[in-house]
Amino acid sequence: MGKRLYVIAGEASGDLHGGNLVRALFAQAHGIKVIYYISPQVWAWKAGRVKAIKRNVDHMYVILPFEKQWYAEHGMEVAFLGHPLLDALPVHSEEHPGTEGAKPVVALLPGSRIQEITRMLPVMLSTVKHFPEVTFKVAAAPSVPETLYRSIIGDVPVELVGNGTYALLKTAKAALVTSGTATLEAALIGTPEAVCYGGGAVNVWLAKRFIKVPFISLVNLIMGREVVRELIQGDMAPNELRKELDRLLNDETYRSRMLADLHELREKLGGPGASAHVADRVWKSLRAIR
Repeated sequence: MGKRLYVIAGEASGDLHGGNLVRALFAQAHGIKVIYYISPQVWAWKAGRVKAIKRNVDHMYVILPFEKQWYAEHGMEVAFLGHPLLDALPVHSEEHPGTEGAKPVVALLPGSRIQEITRMLPVMLSTVKHFPEVTFKVAAAPSVPETLYRSIIGDVPVELVGNGTYALLKTAKAALVTSGTATLEAALIGTPEAVCYGGGAVNVWLAKRFIKVPFISLVNLIMGREVVRELIQGDMAPNELRKELDRLLNDETYRSRMLADLHELREKLGGPGASAHVADRVWKSLRAIR
């Protein structure tokens, strides 16, 4: 039997894929070369897994520029060819609401899981009463019943938007976003944002004990400095959220600096076509082992 190639595709969220590493081990044991696309977040925690990756993966393609340096420091050469989100996301509209009498829009992204929505959305909604000149819109996750959002929103004057998060971010003047992939999506679209996170006491203790990164948002991790404010635990309070939103909406110096940083972020992640570039490399690898 001729040589074979096995391609493992992770998820853009970068979660730890223990099953994928087991598959890589099986492939290597049977003489099959392994290509892994989208690294698990071993740089955040469980760094010891890099040993298994070095042992069982022939080529790794990463989607975050700092991952290339991290792997190099751990004795493994990987390739960064861009981020696939750049093919899917629109660019922020310069003609967003806020001129000619139209109200500016603030997007509220409370997450996609019921537990985080019930924890984050009430605090986000506390800002609404302080900004009567703003239209607030809540991005609803398609997997979550609308009744849950309605029960939390009550009579707070906000709009609920389903299946249109990217379009909402494209026209929003600012956004409050629960920590996760959505923070990078908002940043790449070009929407000034604050990153929000409030977890249970046990989760926070575990995070402080095991996570080895200085920021929780990919935006700040990629840039290597604080670009967007991270409102975590005690800072995720109504008054702090109100003050940060006021800066995002009304402090032109602050907004301009963040918009420039978000533009730089897009440049750091390369141009469009990341997945196509990886596919081309994989095709060349297939041809080389025939």
